[in-house]
Amino acid sequence: MHKDTIVVTPLSGTPFGCTVQLPEYCKNDPAYLNDEDFKELKKAVLLHLVVVIPDQAELLPKSQYILTKQFDPSIPEPKEEAGANYGHGKEFRHDKSVLKKDGCSVKNQPQVQILGQGRFEADDQGNENGEAINLTHPSHTTFHHTPLTEEEIKEKKQTRFYRWHIDSALYDLSPPMVTTLLGIKVPPATQYQTIKYEDDGSELKLTQGATCFVSGAQAFKNLSEEDKEFVLNTTVEYAPHPYIFISPARATADGLTMVSEDKEMSFDDLPDWEELKVKKLPMVWTNPETKEHHLQVHGCCLFKLHTKKPDGSVETLDLKDARAKVHKLMRPAIAPENVLAHSWKQGDLVLFYNRGVWHSVTGEFKGLGTDGQDERRLMHQCNIASSLDPVTIRS
Repeated sequence: MHKDTIVVTPLSGTPFGCTVQLPEYCKNDPAYLNDEDFKELKKAVLLHLVVVIPDQAELLPKSQYILTKQFDPSIPEPKEEAGANYGHGKEFRHDKSVLKKDGCSVKNQPQVQILGQGRFEADDQGNENGEAINLTHPSHTTFHHTPLTEEEIKEKKQTRFYRWHIDSALYDLSPPMVTTLLGIKVPPATQYQTIKYEDDGSELKLTQGATCFVSGAQAFKNLSEEDKEFVLNTTVEYAPHPYIFISPARATADGLTMVSEDKEMSFDDLPDWEELKVKKLPMVWTNPETKEHHLQVHGCCLFKLHTKKPDGSVETLDLKDARAKVHKLMRPAIAPENVLAHSWKQGDLVLFYNRGVWHSVTGEFKGLGTDGQDERRLMHQCNIASSLDPVTIRS
């Protein structure tokens, strides 16, 4: 007999992750879990890092917001009716931000973003805004320094990791604890694409549009003892308005960082910014449940690395050297055997510990539908800026 409590089942054949079956009493809405079951769900997110709750296509944006917010008690109850800050703040829609094309906000629940590919009419499921919307799936072809050719994409069915990242504004606002991502309209998981690693020739086969995750804890474990000491003593300084700062630059082929060609926007040309709002975060964030160290750094948005030496002095790596160092530290973590490539099914609600994993969009949708037309996809994404920065807890 099914027990009326959540059931957690680890994923099979993956490096981490689990599924959760909801109890009957919450009527398929995880926002209505009782305190005991929510505590178990939160524990599952911290232990397994990525949690999949199936059959959530009807989940309301308000419920998604309530659920997401519940993971972080530090978020203050907002005075305004709209709610707490979306994790990227208002910069998400700045004209020069690399994030500008990534969907639109749900009008009556602005912490929930509508992401995807294609045109959706006002009455289409998942379009909550009462008017037609056009969505554009992020493609590496507009962000990478040297993208794949049309033949590689269309004939050889190749794709790339678009941008490995942590959901965060990385300026003024603190990184969200948890992101929730809901697949409302997704292409059938019958078409496959391949990521080819240019440096060692390895390959990762995944379904079209899979979202990829790697564990920051595994990334830390991969390091040599010398590198562990380095990251434990290093602070990452991010650029002010980092997604605008990097907008003229282009990314490496693995999506881990940017190619250094001095193309970044001058600080003088950025929107007004304050030194006190520039984010300087530890490179290692400690999981409060497992006490494991997670290597957590946004390689595309960093500006400098500051490392405290045994004699108390601080060594600083500027942009080019910081990128090279971080790339070397991060690259082993994205080897095929370390990647959880989530293959979307309609109604999948994916909750991930944003302070414990990196993730990346994949997939090419333009002209790659079964009928030769563009694929269509619509998803709801929610994360909420925390009131507290992550920390490293040294034992």
